[in-house]
Amino acid sequence: MTVQLDFSKLDLQDALDLAVLIEQEAEERYRWFADMLGERYPGDAADFFSMMARNEKRHGDELAKRRLALFGEAPSRVTADMIEDVEAPGSGTPRPFMSPRHALEVAMESEIKAWVFFDRALPGIKDPAVRILFEELRDEEAIHQGLLEKQKAKYPDTMEPDVDPADVDTPAL
Repeated sequence: MTVQLDFSKLDLQDALDLAVLIEQEAEERYRWFADMLGERYPGDAADFFSMMARNEKRHGDELAKRRLALFGEAPSRVTADMIEDVEAPGSGTPRPFMSPRHALEVAMESEIKAWVFFDRALPGIKDPAVRILFEELRDEEAIHQGLLEKQKAKYPDTMEPDVDPADVDTPAL
């Protein structure tokens, strides 16, 4: 169950902790998808999800370093039950033989969802430092959307299952 956040009470430490948790959740979800689908060849949907997991980890690590530099080892007051699917794709998203293009579209939806989260939170934020951080995070999500848009050119424009006909088990008559 997700706990309702009161953005007006967030300070910068809480906001950074929240941002780190959001990145960790997205990383874990992408890793789970990659494991669930299983890599069949370089560039398949599982490979794409693995790449997204690495990106989320890198961003989460950057935020965690920033938090450590500002607040040291101060305990977090933000918990994972305060977020759910902020940036992580929905858990029912992966499909067997999902195409790489379909995986890219899932990632795009997640980046848009994160942008909306940070944008909708802004009106309730009172702390100027938190406002600046959330604006920065929202803007980064827009940059990520642009990068994914550029990736589209590398993949066939199809959401059809990525199946080799030899892999289809047709029952004998």
